[in-house]
Amino acid sequence: MVQLYNLHPFGSQRVVPCKQEPAQFCCGHDVLFVASAAASCGVEVFAVRREGRCEPLGSFATLGPVLRMAYSRAGDYLVTIEEKSKATFLRAYVNWRCMSAGSSRVCVRMVGHKMAESYTETLKEQMSIVEMALSDPPLCISCCPVNGDLLVGCKNKLVMFCLKYLVINQNLTVLDFERSLIFHIDNFIPAEVAFCARHIAITTELDVLILKLDYFLISKWNCLNTLIHFHCLGIKDEDLAAHSLQLELDEFVVCQKPVELLGEESKLCKIPITLESTELSTEDKKHFQVQYLLFRHFTPDQSPFGFCEETKLHSVQFLPVYQTGRCTCVRNREQERTTESLLLFSLPHVGYLYSVGKLVELISTYQYSERSEQAVLTPQFLHVITSESLQCYTVRCSAAAARDEDPYIDTTVKACPPVTLDVCTLRMQLFIGPRAICHYKNHIILLTKADTEDITERRKPSRRMLSRKADSNKSRTNSESEPGWNLYIINTVSTIQLYREMVDYSRTYENVRTESCIHLLSEAHLLVRAAIMDPSFFKSDDKEELLRAFRESCAFLGDCYSRFDTKDYHLALPYYRMSGLSVAEVLERLASESDEIQTYERGLIFYLTHSLNEELNEELNKVLQIFYLADPMQLPDIICSPCMKNVCPLTAVKYLCKVEDIMPSVVLTLTKAFMALKMGDLTMYECEMNSHKETMLACGFIGQPKLLGEYREGIVIPTEFAVHLKAMQPGLLVAATVALHENSKIELEEADMFFKMLCNNGEDMVPQLLVDFWEALLVACSREEVLQELLLRVTYQYVWRISKKQLPETKPLKTTEDLINSCDHFGSIFPWVTFIMSMESLLDKDCPEDISKLQSILCGQSIDITAALPILDPLAEAGHVGLTVRVLCSTRLGKYEESIDQLLRQCPAAAVLYAQHELKDDSRAVWWNKLLPELCERARLTRSDCPVLISSLQETLSVVAMELELWDFLSLLPEDGTAAFFLPHLLHCSQRKQLM
Repeated sequence: MVQLYNLHPFGSQRVVPCKQEPAQFCCGHDVLFVASAAASCGVEVFAVRREGRCEPLGSFATLGPVLRMAYSRAGDYLVTIEEKSKATFLRAYVNWRCMSAGSSRVCVRMVGHKMAESYTETLKEQMSIVEMALSDPPLCISCCPVNGDLLVGCKNKLVMFCLKYLVINQNLTVLDFERSLIFHIDNFIPAEVAFCARHIAITTELDVLILKLDYFLISKWNCLNTLIHFHCLGIKDEDLAAHSLQLELDEFVVCQKPVELLGEESKLCKIPITLESTELSTEDKKHFQVQYLLFRHFTPDQSPFGFCEETKLHSVQFLPVYQTGRCTCVRNREQERTTESLLLFSLPHVGYLYSVGKLVELISTYQYSERSEQAVLTPQFLHVITSESLQCYTVRCSAAAARDEDPYIDTTVKACPPVTLDVCTLRMQLFIGPRAICHYKNHIILLTKADTEDITERRKPSRRMLSRKADSNKSRTNSESEPGWNLYIINTVSTIQLYREMVDYSRTYENVRTESCIHLLSEAHLLVRAAIMDPSFFKSDDKEELLRAFRESCAFLGDCYSRFDTKDYHLALPYYRMSGLSVAEVLERLASESDEIQTYERGLIFYLTHSLNEELNEELNKVLQIFYLADPMQLPDIICSPCMKNVCPLTAVKYLCKVEDIMPSVVLTLTKAFMALKMGDLTMYECEMNSHKETMLACGFIGQPKLLGEYREGIVIPTEFAVHLKAMQPGLLVAATVALHENSKIELEEADMFFKMLCNNGEDMVPQLLVDFWEALLVACSREEVLQELLLRVTYQYVWRISKKQLPETKPLKTTEDLINSCDHFGSIFPWVTFIMSMESLLDKDCPEDISKLQSILCGQSIDITAALPILDPLAEAGHVGLTVRVLCSTRLGKYEESIDQLLRQCPAAAVLYAQHELKDDSRAVWWNKLLPELCERARLTRSDCPVLISSLQETLSVVAMELELWDFLSLLPEDGTAAFFLPHLLHCSQRKQLM
């Protein structure tokens, strides 16, 4: 769909003072070449100045009438197809600028001809005409804007000439061409060709074929001949039969369907190509191959304008997209790297614009209002001429360039109108008999030829015609002396002027058709973006004004997406950010003139929601009213945002109370308590906090984590609320932080930093409140990897305090008993551990809570004892505590005999208690294999000096007598033992046997 607006992109116009009727013309870098239609056979050259003024630079003769002509900025040469004696010739005019300096010397030579020595001194001051011989007459030509190479279309072939720079001496470099490649295409007559950065477009009357020329280097030793022939494509008949290019055969008529083939599919176009390399043999040479990108076939047009027998393609052209440093731009510069190109071709009533890069994609389709004669694509517009008008359409060059630079441009930071935006007709300017058109910077060169009956009509004034400024002061007195043709240079208005007109025009649609308003502002934005991307922008006098217009256009688009109910409302955020406006300035733009209640659309809410998380120093009380009306449940989140730190607490409480009356929640209560703290109203604070149970309050923080901490550069900074809770309700603070962690609102490392900053103990010190958090998280957490990390952390902290005899700075929130009763990770302390600790004097019992918690963890089954061993090393020599830790670790590792040895050495009274608790099932044999022999041996050595050993031995014998057979039991008894000591146990063992 084409949007039609009546804007004024065309400014003043001037007449080019041609002496003869133009037949062909084209623009150079800063000049206009005009080939005459008269028998004089020459080309006039005009310098194009500012505001379209033309100054004659000179002229030069051609061999015959010019049929086609093209200019290449790379190499600054003009190439023509000329006719003489019914034969056509291909010629390149090099160093033509010397003609304007008054030199009349001309050198004519064949392509590749070696320069004669006599020319070396005077070659600078003469124009060179390079004739390029071809085996078939040239039909069409195209110069590559990137490197200046030349592509010539002939019947059944294309010929490519590479531009070369020949160094004659240190002061003289001349241009030459080398015929490097021939494309042989059977049964194919090109009507037009376009060539850009190894991309080739060929059109016939109804076909378009887009190719990409790839090459790689091969050694000359792999080349048997300097001519290389190979086929790029072999098409099987069955492949074609299966495709949509089938012919529908009727009884009398055969009609071919229109078809579009993209990418790999385009190989089925039934146009095989054979390449012939004609470069001279060198050490390393290029090996070419062709990649098919697009094939499109059209049929005679049957459009709303009627059946058209003369449907033909025209105006095929590439517009390269270049990337220069940090700025991507669309321009014609041979020294910059091209990343992709835009391709245009037209039918009489429809134009097609494709992007040609990694992928080939149709960007825009242009529906012309009447039959077109020719079209020309520029970075900002598409200009089309019809039989009686010059039409101007918008294009998407700047949008394509922006997305080529950054495929993910539509984010929360930056945005750009889409490439597929509906095209827009800016103007349809009436002219009499437009025949041909070309473009140079902000100038349109237009050739008109009026019929005899149109001349009189043209003399009548018309408001719709542009003012005509002629360089010549000669006045024409009658229609007979006035020619029926004119060559105009039409100046397009400045970007800023047209931008302002588009913005003013868009206001007429604000309250009627919001889509049209957004569309026009998007066009204005793309217009300014294209101007900023132009390489001349940095040296432009309008640089600052264009930047202001760019920011202003972003602000206008932000207004649209925030005020209108559109599906792309989220774009308000990136456009406002690109505008450079602060939140307060945005609100001021959108503020109504009265204080009446108004509705706020999703775009504004989306923008504010994302923008208020930034650190701002602005008065934003208006935001509270907006969210109260638009999304009241977001008020707590807004109030806790960093940029709302200066908000009036009384105003915030007023809106919170209004919302709570309708939809009460714990989050609202907590937010009101936060505001009460800011006001210093402790009575209100206590009232709010006492309105819910502590468990509910802890869960309430899940809904609004920013009540406790603010994120700044990846760090959670405690709020005033968190500081107050630390002093008054540390249990609630810990429970709330655990709830946040379990609901993925805060990570473990973030929580560590949060508590360290809150307690201000230094980064190396671990505050007790953080240990309380770890212990509470052990109770709630179920993830194994987090559990092990927490167990090792609390173990390390217990060990550090015990070894340093450092008491916690605050009272722990949970005792050992609390932890044992609340989770399985803290086990009940074993009786033998309790017995060993009971033997320690009261004076030696430092950090009793930490000791019992450490022993409880080791008595549990959760901790990875292997990972904990390095942490427990500092307690190796720590008396009874160290003994219990070592024995617990040995036991967890299954080293029961080692544990018994340690106990017998340091606390033999606990050996039997240990055995009774630990030596069960598979480890029960340790009783008689290890413990009984050890006790007997130690009792023998100490005689009767150790009653503890004797008592332990008796208890051991009682257990062993119950477990072993009589003969096995007798074999364990020492031979030098006292019979009276062992007799009761033997009797018990034998009686147990009889009973069984």
